[in-house]
Amino acid sequence: MMRRVSCNALYLFVIMLCIEVVSSQLPPDQVSAMTTIYEIIQNNTAASSFVWSNVLKTSDPCLWKGVGCTSDNSYINTVSVKSSSISTSEFLPFVCNIATLESLDVSNNQLSSIPDGFLTGCGGITGLKLLNFSVNRLSGSLPAFNGFPMLETLDFYRNMLSGEVSMQLDGLGSLKTLNLGWNNFGGKIPTNLGNMNLLEEILLSLNSFIGEIPLAITKYNNLSVIDLSGNRLSGSIPVEFGGFTRLKTLILSLNNLSGGIPTFLANITSLERFAANQNSFTGSIPSGITKFLSLLDLSYNNLSGAVPSDLLSGPNLQVVDLSFNKLEGSIPAITLKKLYRLRLGSNSLNGTIPSTSLRSLMYLELDNNMLSGEIPSDLGIMFSNLSLLNLANNRLRGMLPPSLGSLGDLRVLSLQSNSLSGGIPPQVLSLSKLEKLNISSNLLSGSIPLSISRMQNLRNLDLHGNNLTGSIPDSIGEIPYLVELQLGNNQLSGRIPQMPDTLQISLNLSHNLFGGPIPVTLSRLQNLEVLDLSDNRFSGVIPDFLTQLGSLTHLLVMNNDLSGVVPKFRNKLVFDAKGNERLVSPPPPLPPHAKKSKSIASTIIIAASSATAAGLWVVMVVYISRRYSGFHVNLLSTNSSNIDFKKAFEAVADPQNITLKTRFSTYYKALLPSGAAYFIKKVNRLDKMFSLHSEKRLGQELHDLGDLSDPNLMIPFAYLSTLRGLYLFYDFTPQGTLFDSLHRAAGSALGWTERYAIALGVSQGLASLHQSQILLLDLSSKSIALKSSNEPQIGDIELCRLISPSRSAGSLSTVAGSAGYVPPEYAYSMRVTEAGNVYSFGVVLLELLSGKQAVSEGTELAKWVVSISDWDQILDSNLGEIETSIAVKNQMLGVVEVALACTNISPEMRPTAVSVVQMLLNSRQTDIEIS
Repeated sequence: MMRRVSCNALYLFVIMLCIEVVSSQLPPDQVSAMTTIYEIIQNNTAASSFVWSNVLKTSDPCLWKGVGCTSDNSYINTVSVKSSSISTSEFLPFVCNIATLESLDVSNNQLSSIPDGFLTGCGGITGLKLLNFSVNRLSGSLPAFNGFPMLETLDFYRNMLSGEVSMQLDGLGSLKTLNLGWNNFGGKIPTNLGNMNLLEEILLSLNSFIGEIPLAITKYNNLSVIDLSGNRLSGSIPVEFGGFTRLKTLILSLNNLSGGIPTFLANITSLERFAANQNSFTGSIPSGITKFLSLLDLSYNNLSGAVPSDLLSGPNLQVVDLSFNKLEGSIPAITLKKLYRLRLGSNSLNGTIPSTSLRSLMYLELDNNMLSGEIPSDLGIMFSNLSLLNLANNRLRGMLPPSLGSLGDLRVLSLQSNSLSGGIPPQVLSLSKLEKLNISSNLLSGSIPLSISRMQNLRNLDLHGNNLTGSIPDSIGEIPYLVELQLGNNQLSGRIPQMPDTLQISLNLSHNLFGGPIPVTLSRLQNLEVLDLSDNRFSGVIPDFLTQLGSLTHLLVMNNDLSGVVPKFRNKLVFDAKGNERLVSPPPPLPPHAKKSKSIASTIIIAASSATAAGLWVVMVVYISRRYSGFHVNLLSTNSSNIDFKKAFEAVADPQNITLKTRFSTYYKALLPSGAAYFIKKVNRLDKMFSLHSEKRLGQELHDLGDLSDPNLMIPFAYLSTLRGLYLFYDFTPQGTLFDSLHRAAGSALGWTERYAIALGVSQGLASLHQSQILLLDLSSKSIALKSSNEPQIGDIELCRLISPSRSAGSLSTVAGSAGYVPPEYAYSMRVTEAGNVYSFGVVLLELLSGKQAVSEGTELAKWVVSISDWDQILDSNLGEIETSIAVKNQMLGVVEVALACTNISPEMRPTAVSVVQMLLNSRQTDIEIS
């Protein structure tokens, strides 16, 4: 036994000796350089984010994360510190001391500059092939790259660089890939980009380049990728592009290009992806254009004529988007087998829906056309893998085919505004993944099936404008995520059951046959914004509990048989009760002498009530104190160690301390005897969406958030985890939420100066989160707290970390977002994204600009704004500065442009949060004082 131990020990010693020998092969100057880099990054980075926190600086650099060496560890050839929360650039010149370096990747950090020493030092490294500075905060003009003889890839994607690109890159004789996308470059498209025979990829998207596409770009005859999207280019596609023989990707979207789609594109045999959406192209689509393509996107143009008969027969075609044009004729036969997205909506197509077996198809959008006939009876079998089916606003008739129930992966079903008849097949209600169902404005009859509760992921249900009869099934209250229920304009009657308390956007029961008192079951709908009970047979008084629905913005009870005195509602509530002849308005306030005559009786009643309430309060406090007498509050900040948390926690016992309720949380105000005030947020852990993390993992997630130091983020300083819920402690924000200041204050006190400061602060906070790879589950004016009128803080930043996708019945996108803030792609993408967060922020910008709510009178603000051609109409008329200051008005119009960029329907076309910050700064006028 001893001999075996000795042998094992000797073996380990030999192995360690070998490792030591190998690790000592690096040249001393490279070891010294890496040690210096280690120290600089360590001294300028939070300990939890330090990329090499698990190794000593005296260890072999070849063993460090992101450091690549040759097979014999004789020299370093790769250094990658991407996504490491690095904000200092001081280490970069020391990288140039590694003469054998081939690749440097510093992407996804917070670098704001490139030292001159780096450009002069690294320019002489003969083997350097790749430099990646993407997703940082670099600003100013593009530096000149002198030297760098072997550099093949240069990436500055997603920074804040500006100015023109002229000769800075012309000396890069080996350059193959250049990415300058998502910056603020202007002027003409650069054509001095190194060796014309080597350049393969040029990506200049999302900048401000102007003018026509230069003919000189065609001298780079080896180009395989050209991306010029998201600029201000005009003119037509040069005929000379037909000479490219290796071009695989041509992206020209979101410009001001015009003319026709060139026929020569059909002859470029290498071309795989062509996107020119959101331009002003006219004429017809050339035949044969999809012969070699895998993607074709020509949406949002002015193309006309018929869809070519061979367009949907390309053997490699996967995506076709021709929506929002002026195309006519019928949909051609589909003979390809790889197609997974087909968008032909918002044209003038006629004929019937083609009957073709296409198992690969996931997204089919044929809405807003003139299609007729019946929905193919076997559609659910032909397109069995559909995730989205949109046939709305056509001329379809007949019954809903039961085969729709075979679409087991379907998440969005839109069949509204047709002439469909018959009942709702129970098979349709078996679609357990369905999130949005709209079959409104048809001729459907019969009752709502009891099995409707089987759609456990449903968020939006719209059945209004049909001939449905019977009662609303009780099972509708068992749909856990429902935020919108539209049942108006039917012939429903009977008892109104308990509704899901998740309802938020609207509950519309108007134009039906409901009668009796307004049911008390509606009192639980604390998140509801629009309640429409008009044109029914409701009787009795308007109940007081309706005044307690804190989120309600519209209450419509017209044309019923209501009576009694109308209770007092908030000033900001849109209330309409006309057509109820027996309703009377509340009396005016009593004069002072009348109040005195009632004071004695009132005092007795109040005293008795107060005594009862005080008794209940004492009981609750004692219960809380006993129940949590041994609780342990976990501190996330050393500045909170002197707080009496037990005293603060007593606030949770009293509902009067509730200041805000959201879908996931309840906020309580805790006022301590010292006068200090705090927020306690209860995150409801009983909801199955929330993961019961281990205490260690939960603590780590919250400690990571605590490391964020951005003043625009609402970060907890302590937490308490119990079986009943998770309690987070925050500093109190006395101004309430942005929603309160904009929409609930009696005349918003926020002028443009404050609104701009709020917009800039929120954008900076969002950029900080995205730099730290943290996404927001819900960004709205209700989740933005105000420390003062111009100091915003983004709240609920921890939700995406605390919700478990595996426990939610579906994806995070199922539960993400508040009404009006949810980006359109969440309906089918099934994931929360940075681009989705930017969309939500764009809606917040529109609120600040217009003073309107995200959903007003049933219309989403983002959709309303798109329909307005005169931007002056968007601006809040209550802002007097618009009339008195041209500079203010111009700045607001500049911010409108930012908001529209953020709410672009295409997620790829939206700017990043970092870019939004710069865009808002650019919109700032020098003669406006922003405090």
